[in-house]
Parts: sequence; structure tokens; C-alpha cells
Amino acid sequence: MPHDCSRPSTEADIYAFDARCVAKRFRHAAIFGALSALQPGETMRFCNDHDPIPLLHQIGDHFGDKIKMAYISREPGEIVIDFLVCA
Repeated sequence: MPHDCSRPSTEADIYAFDARCVAKRFRHAAIFGALSALQPGETMRFCNDHDPIPLLHQIGDHFGDKIKMAYISREPGEIVIDFLVCA
């Protein structure tokens, strides 16, 4: 059976987004595009090599209460944040 990238990689509607694999000049556009594509109840699990504080402020300003953010890991070199789309 072929892989269906339109479905999450886990049963909990969590889509992985590893920013470390995206060229720096495209990261913010790719992240905003991915967040915009999510449906209510879906989560994007974001992985990065640094804590993206300015990006988090931009996401909050752009999406407001539509996106909830929660750190999963804040280890140096391995930042993981869940972005949940609210209804």
C-alpha cells in the first residue's frame, strides 16, 4: 500500500514538520503554509535546532487563538513544539 502524505503519521492527527530539513530562507513560508493547511483538531509537531521565539510571536499575531502552542521538548538542539488547530 503506498504512503498517503495527506494523512498524519500517527493516529492522533499529528503531522510531523522538521524545520531542520527546510532551507533557512524558506522555513517561515513553509511553516505558515503547513499551519494554514491544517484542519481543526489536527496538530503539527514542529522540530527545530533552536527555540524560534520570534517565529512564535509571528504565528500568534497571524493566527491568534486559532493555533495553540505547547512545547514537547526544549532541549538544546532539539526543540519540539506542537501546534494544535482549534475549531
